[in-house]
Amino acid sequence: MKCRTKNDYGLPLEKALSKQIYDALQGEVVENIIELAKIPSFDNYHRSILEGHSFKVEEETLPRYYKIFNEIKDKLKFDKPVDFYITGDSSVNAFAIASQGEDPNIINVNSSLIQLMTEDELRFVIGHEMGHLINENASLVKLIEFIYPEGSYPPVTLQYKIRLWQQLSELVADRFGFFAMPDISVCISAFFKMSSGLDFEKMQMNVEVLLEENNKRLEYFKNDKGINFATHPINPIRVQALNMFSKSSFFVKGGMNKKELQAEMDELISILLKIKSSELDVYMSQFIATAGIIISNADNGMHINEYEFILNELSCFHIFPKDYLETIAKLDVGKLFEESVTKIMQTNPDARDSMLQYMIALVMADKEIKASEVDLILKIAQNLLGYLPIETAQIFSQMIRGNYTPNLNSLC
Repeated sequence: MKCRTKNDYGLPLEKALSKQIYDALQGEVVENIIELAKIPSFDNYHRSILEGHSFKVEEETLPRYYKIFNEIKDKLKFDKPVDFYITGDSSVNAFAIASQGEDPNIINVNSSLIQLMTEDELRFVIGHEMGHLINENASLVKLIEFIYPEGSYPPVTLQYKIRLWQQLSELVADRFGFFAMPDISVCISAFFKMSSGLDFEKMQMNVEVLLEENNKRLEYFKNDKGINFATHPINPIRVQALNMFSKSSFFVKGGMNKKELQAEMDELISILLKIKSSELDVYMSQFIATAGIIISNADNGMHINEYEFILNELSCFHIFPKDYLETIAKLDVGKLFEESVTKIMQTNPDARDSMLQYMIALVMADKEIKASEVDLILKIAQNLLGYLPIETAQIFSQMIRGNYTPNLNSLC
């Protein structure tokens, strides 16, 4: 019996991000170092806590839940061992921890969730958590948390990509949850209970009405009026994604095929790609890209340090800054540059200082200051930003003083 894999219900972007993040963190090398160093496993710490303070679900002690949990395991064809625990906790939550080594994987369910959920809703939740194990999300989470423990943070670009990957991995796990309990009304009820802590039936909620209301709320985010920075996608996206999945050819004869489903999902995922959405942000990112291309090519072409500097600045506006920069480079860069400067100056004239400072910092990024670059910045500052040459030179000198590092090759 073959275990269901991430390829059964996965999302291409989630899979690509997972690999990109793992490779960027040198996952294989770091994991080998951790193993060689005999550093205690993350799951061992949690296992000792759960063994000591939680209730382990075993056939002799909790036969009802043991049967439910293992029925889901069999249905998902997950052939790796899993220890199930119930923890006394008021938060409506559950989590999965992947095993390192020979110990079983862990799925923990908080007592409040057990009390609030019906058996069918619980099947969806357990299927979701098992989906994380099948999709190997929990393993990557452990690597990220090892390299960046509490109190430390990845670079901005990596932060946004990790956040997007986490959100997409939740959508994939929801698909496994639906396979465990293929009833969309049950899944929506579970979403409602987890987000509100209220009983779906007691509140007399109607599934069709809730789906209609969900579409209205989704339009709010589609129209660039909301941005989600949480590790989980917003409920309107989760509900709609699962509703579409339930109507696909995976479950319905003649339903949406895989390509059609992915097209619908791409529209939903586009909401998660937003970092900033105001008109000013659009033109500011356009300025960073175009100014970066123009200034860095004022000497002998774009240096790797200049390239990374531009990408780092763009990462505050785009999850995929490299793709954005490459797209801009294929267009009329000069025209877009003048357009962005004009729009920014009309909307927020005070931004001219930061625009000038960005261009000067870019000149210094490759540790060489060329006369051609200085002349270009003096020209741009005067003609487009309204600075006198003396004002530009004063700002330039202030930034050089105490901040400029020469290229060591020039000293050897």
